Amino acid sequence: MRSIAIIGAGQTALLAAHALHQQGYEVRLYSDKSPADFLTRAHPTGAAFRWKMALDFERELGLEHWGETAPRSDGVHLTFCPKQGSQLLTLLGRFNDYGLAIDVRLQSATWMREFEQRGGRIEIRAVSIRELDEIAAEHDLTIVAAGGHGALTKLFPRNESRCSYTKPQRYLGWVVVVGLAEVLPYAPWFFPVKFNVLETEGEAFWVRWFSKGLQNCWSLLFEAKEGSAFDRFREVRTAQEMVVRAREVIKAVCPWDYEWFKDAEPCDENAWLVGSITSEVRDIVGTLPSGRHVIALGDTAMHLDPVGGQGANNGNKMTRHLVECIVERADQPFDADWMRSTFERFWQRHRYADMLNNLLLEPLPGAGKLLLISQYGSTGRPEDTSPQQKLANIFCENFNDPALYTEALQDKAKVKQLIREAFGSTFWPLARGGLGILQGQLHQAFGMSPGHPGT
Repeated sequence: MRSIAIIGAGQTALLAAHALHQQGYEVRLYSDKSPADFLTRAHPTGAAFRWKMALDFERELGLEHWGETAPRSDGVHLTFCPKQGSQLLTLLGRFNDYGLAIDVRLQSATWMREFEQRGGRIEIRAVSIRELDEIAAEHDLTIVAAGGHGALTKLFPRNESRCSYTKPQRYLGWVVVVGLAEVLPYAPWFFPVKFNVLETEGEAFWVRWFSKGLQNCWSLLFEAKEGSAFDRFREVRTAQEMVVRAREVIKAVCPWDYEWFKDAEPCDENAWLVGSITSEVRDIVGTLPSGRHVIALGDTAMHLDPVGGQGANNGNKMTRHLVECIVERADQPFDADWMRSTFERFWQRHRYADMLNNLLLEPLPGAGKLLLISQYGSTGRPEDTSPQQKLANIFCENFNDPALYTEALQDKAKVKQLIREAFGSTFWPLARGGLGILQGQLHQAFGMSPGHPGT
């Protein structure tokens, strides 16, 4: 029986541990936190919202326990503002299947306990590079899934040919709150992820979230451009301070959400984060002082800004791929060449997650604007089968599998083809959408509601 060590106890580490154990490998997991630690002293690492492709892997492993009780999200409600105070348009689209955001602390604690119940082995201790070298000597393969920061990640240098940024593009503030209505008051007919996109300020996302205390909550993420009105979270030091600052920012920048949010309170004292991420694709192979090699997984391999919601989804897809390649390798050595070829196969299929993230960090390209204009009028209602609803749904489903349409969102010819397939032409949907947007601008100029769907 081949032996595999896994460093980390986050989502990807535990999925890999369970999947490989089920395939008959001897798996030992190393975690710097116990299940109790996750539930009592850990901060969540983010919303970790997953779409169907990622959730299906968890279901196959018997680890998706919360789908029947956790709050589901079935679409996107996007408000696009070219500048503060101007709601240019809305997009209300639906997913093909629902998504979930589960507190990663609840997941890790539950999945660790189940791993031991199923016969897996766990050691609770932090692992240094020296100790990692010793672990690698004792196992046929060692997987490092220790997150996007920390000493062990330094073993995996940036792949400069695949990195678009050398510094953070956003400054992040994140908090989980209770005390809010289950539905957004301006679109009570569905349960969307709320996108507030302000080209001058950054982005704000509201996501329905299930906490370690089994509460239905809302996760709020602010993606601030440096110096913008959203960039007001860097000095926050407590969950309560995060909520107070979020209330101020929402009132000033997203006033349509203020009444809905004003009575919010923190979910718990640890359910918040501030910081920044430089999106990176790293060399998958880490070389230890002895010359032994270890392989990166999840955020250790690709650390993505959360703007596109791709981190947890990408990690699940990467884990599935790695497990399949390990099984395919049979009794051959897990050498550095195999590690790199394994990641190359993954990259060719799933590089679009990185592409989508980078697209959302930059000003919207012309092709993307054509799609937003053409889908104008989408309502997100289950009975809406209009061409504009079809386009809005295409935008939403691309988050589940960015390989579908990410290239089209950057290519006018490809996006015009999508518009033609939905409407039979490109001129009329663009003209109709443009007229609706113009009417909304005129309404706002006279102090009225823009009149867009879902406002």
